[in-house]
Amino acid sequence: MDIRKRTYFCRVTDDNSQIKIMQYTTLGNTGLIVSKLAFGAMTFGDDASIKSIYKVDQQLAQEMVNRSLEAGINFFDTADGYANGQSESMLGKLLAPHRQNVIITTKVGFRTGNPVTQAGLSKKHILFSCEQSLKRLNTDYIDLYLLHKEDPFTPLEETLGALNSLVEAGKVRYVGYSNWSAWKAALAYQLQKDNGWATFCNGQMNYTLVGRDVEYDVVPFMQHAGIGMTIWGPLAGGFLSGKYTRENLKDPNNRLSGFDLLPFDKEQGFKVVDLLKEIAAEHQASVAQIALAWLLTKQVISSVIIGASKMHQLDDNLNAIKVKLSAAQIQQLDSITKPGVLYPHWFNQQLIDSVHKEIFNGVAQG
Repeated sequence: MDIRKRTYFCRVTDDNSQIKIMQYTTLGNTGLIVSKLAFGAMTFGDDASIKSIYKVDQQLAQEMVNRSLEAGINFFDTADGYANGQSESMLGKLLAPHRQNVIITTKVGFRTGNPVTQAGLSKKHILFSCEQSLKRLNTDYIDLYLLHKEDPFTPLEETLGALNSLVEAGKVRYVGYSNWSAWKAALAYQLQKDNGWATFCNGQMNYTLVGRDVEYDVVPFMQHAGIGMTIWGPLAGGFLSGKYTRENLKDPNNRLSGFDLLPFDKEQGFKVVDLLKEIAAEHQASVAQIALAWLLTKQVISSVIIGASKMHQLDDNLNAIKVKLSAAQIQQLDSITKPGVLYPHWFNQQLIDSVHKEIFNGVAQG
């Protein structure tokens, strides 16, 4: 099933009387309308577990949420594991006056406490974690509840049944997953359909110009099932902002030194950044805006999550919505970042090409 995309436009005036245009679309095959840029609150809090990430205090968080709302964002993302729950608590407090006008996403799966049961996707942990998230977010329901990771120790039926019970109880409106392999998401989706349970409508995945792994199997599955993709880490931990050089990459004070999660070829990455700089100059835009604009051209993507630890970063990312890449520029970026073909994809493609060749030759001879 192809995802039917409907794009809406809304004019929003900021404090400087400048007009911004935010785009909206439906989340997968649902009727839920979300802004194509979402705000990610992973940086909220001061937990010592990841100091390079958790460093936005309540005042700065307030400014960021206000700016996002002014820009037309209605889609906000957090997780129970961010800063030991601080992110949920801070975001819930800030969004309370706007609750009926915003869509809140949170997640379950990572460890949230010392007891061995406070992790994973068992029925016990999902139901417990949902209640805790509702309290921290100060809300009666969660708009979109995501399974944050796979759990190889819990039967899928148990996990999916627990999710469905939350939907039936009115505590959760929509369900999805994050960081799942295509085969497991496809199996889960079929189990949901077979049992009449609430089905996944969203998959939150990592997708960047230096990390296009999802194009192998994840994207085709989502397009077939009508599941909308949202993107975390769209700038590859800040690498695609263009602020890093070969010389300062190992600086202990930069973010990548403290949280270098994504495995990609840094040297190839610098070549991509060089091209981004060229295209950015043509648009009088930033490198980060071009990287985000490229993602926004992908049909499977419902929303791109932007996060920040400084206001100028947020402002810069918000303006990516105004950048319109040409077909030639998209092709340039597609070409320089094209991933290699994995088996059995190359094998099947050769067969398809062979059939096309036979058909063409038959038509030509006819």
